[in-house]
Amino acid sequence: MPGEKPTISHDQNFKNLILDYPIQAIELFSPQEAEALDEFVRITPIRQEQLKERLGERFRELDVPLLAEWPDCRREAILFVFEEETNPKRFSIHRLAHYCLDLSDLCQTERVVPVVVFLNSNGKEPLSLELRSERYSYLKFHYIRCALAELKAEDYWHSHNLIARLCLSLMNWSHSQKLEVYARAVQGLSTLESDPEKQLKYLDFIDIYSALDDNEMAQYQQQYPQESNTMATLSERLRAEGMEKGLQQGMQQGMQQGKQEGLHEGVEATLRKLITLKFGPMPEWADQQVASASDAQLDEWVARILKSDSLDELLRKSQ
Repeated sequence: MPGEKPTISHDQNFKNLILDYPIQAIELFSPQEAEALDEFVRITPIRQEQLKERLGERFRELDVPLLAEWPDCRREAILFVFEEETNPKRFSIHRLAHYCLDLSDLCQTERVVPVVVFLNSNGKEPLSLELRSERYSYLKFHYIRCALAELKAEDYWHSHNLIARLCLSLMNWSHSQKLEVYARAVQGLSTLESDPEKQLKYLDFIDIYSALDDNEMAQYQQQYPQESNTMATLSERLRAEGMEKGLQQGMQQGMQQGKQEGLHEGVEATLRKLITLKFGPMPEWADQQVASASDAQLDEWVARILKSDSLDELLRKSQ
């Protein structure tokens, strides 16, 4: 049965996913057209600002246009239009056709590939649109349909397509496979994405759509200790890097303030800013101690704060 879906808005999540990994998006969601792509293709998003005068706000939010171009110009560019649809009842093929016609006019191209990604599907979505009379057909329109819940998760256990691995929980799987679905997604993220920032970003994506409760997360950590430790270590390292970056920025700001206000007052301001960034609000005893400190003592504390684990260690140790 399909995995459980959290009651959240998915539009921005999938827009980020497609923009971060456009080639993988084309390969998974529109394999019919992916065969035409090669190593020379260049995929770029069309900036949403270009569409404001022509299209309604809803269209800009739901659709992601990507332009596929070849530097040698021997092939015409292809415009891929992705729409994520959470509720199949809200899908409108007329709206999609209207949007694609507007883009075709705006970009002066007839090479447009509409793709709709259904997170849920009732199998009754209209697949084509035809405007005609009894004698003639005047407009025929259809799109590539990708219903994630109709894809079998097991078929993508070892996929090298990162989007496929991230979306495993949205595919078809049995309840007994829930922890393995999560583990395979995390394994894919850690092996197919080398950027730590994106790893952390899409670990959140996996968590949102897997929706493990506390008991299931405890079971996962027990059954898959390597994957659990890898992501936990990554999270801790990025948090530490963020804290150190904040401390360094605080130190630079404080030193600049010192030049403006006088050396002693500037160093004291720097120390207070760093203490607040690392340990939180200063207690009264620490405030008094910093206020009465000498220039040499302030310099020493500023130099030691990055290596101190507590405020008490920093200020009391040198008394």
